[in-house]
Amino acid sequence: MNDAAIAENRVSEERVYARVTWRIIPFLFLCYVVAYLDRVNVGFAKLQMVADLKFSETVFGLGAGLFFIGYFLFEVPSNVILHKVGARIWIARIMITWGVISALTLYASSEMSFYALRFLLGLAEAGFFPGIILYLTYWYPAARRGRIVTLFMTAIALSSVIGAPISGWIMQNLNGVNGLAGWQWMFLLEGIPSVLVGLFTIYYLDDSITKAGWLSDAEKALLAQRIAEDNTDKEELSVSQTLFNSRVWLLGLIYFCFVMGLYGVGFWLPTIIKALGVKSLFDVGLLTAIPYAVATVGMILVSRSADARRERRWHVVIPALAGSVGLVLSTLLSGDPAMAMAALSLATFGIITTLPLFWSLPTAYLGGVAAAAGIALINSLGNLAGFVSPFLIGKIKDATQSTDAGMFMLATSLIIGAALTLTLPAKRVNR
Repeated sequence: MNDAAIAENRVSEERVYARVTWRIIPFLFLCYVVAYLDRVNVGFAKLQMVADLKFSETVFGLGAGLFFIGYFLFEVPSNVILHKVGARIWIARIMITWGVISALTLYASSEMSFYALRFLLGLAEAGFFPGIILYLTYWYPAARRGRIVTLFMTAIALSSVIGAPISGWIMQNLNGVNGLAGWQWMFLLEGIPSVLVGLFTIYYLDDSITKAGWLSDAEKALLAQRIAEDNTDKEELSVSQTLFNSRVWLLGLIYFCFVMGLYGVGFWLPTIIKALGVKSLFDVGLLTAIPYAVATVGMILVSRSADARRERRWHVVIPALAGSVGLVLSTLLSGDPAMAMAALSLATFGIITTLPLFWSLPTAYLGGVAAAAGIALINSLGNLAGFVSPFLIGKIKDATQSTDAGMFMLATSLIIGAALTLTLPAKRVNR
């Protein structure tokens, strides 16, 4: 084949992948925006909920974290079910049930009811994120997956850019309407989109390349060939083998360290910003959006660099270290609101940029049912940090009346995760 023909084929392949991306990524992005908003809006609810229900910081931290216990228990079974029955039905089921339970959080009236609803929300949402990561492996080879996963995960940042001001507005302006507190209105109104998007998922999403009626036979063949080539040297393990694989557990530990930072910031950022002297809840929402806006731009740029250079480890490590530095500086500069916001923006950029690039590591190793079980196990282990992180910070804040020591703890966790990432063989993950 001459150079002109090779170039023409490459352009044709890029067009096919562009078509796939425009078809599925915006929709998955929307799904994750509403998912993540339902997961972390409890951080905003805290600004009113703690006083209304007379919760201590420890009670709130435990309740916020119990979500991840339910999530942990059902994560692996959920992802294996998705692999067997297909993404369309299972992702729709997840979204509808979590939207309903999130809305029902408006009825939390005691410690036990708050704990129960957060636990059930975790059960309902289990399998969503690892299911999407698994689903993307059905469509994209490893060389393209870093940028694609990042595009999908910019929803973390964008959900806060959009959701933080909305949450602040709802809580400030609907407080007391029809006898409901602002935090109750927020849970109700932000749970409804998940149900609606879940219902639309049944109609819109395709389980695999072969079932995509919007692709020609030639386009399906090209995509299937690229996936087959990508799977040639991946480990095909049984579910039981995957669950006891040492590398999978190492990756789970690395992810745990990074998620400690994510949920430490996600649940406590509104509180930290309010402590800088911001009074209006709407203003807290607007300022909370700034670090996430910075993170959105940064994570796209770093992911493009990782794919272009076919380098993964340092593109994970450097943002993690930047996040650690940002957390430390945010405490040291807390007397200067502008500098503290800049430090929080650096921390949020580093932490959120690390996460999508991390997922290029396990998907470079695992294929088939091993990918379904392995991705779910890694995600469930990592998300236990969503329980540990807010609970510990709550305990620290109750004991010290400050979040400073908690931020130092999160910074240390990010450093440990970065160091463990460098133990992975570069040749295997740099694809």
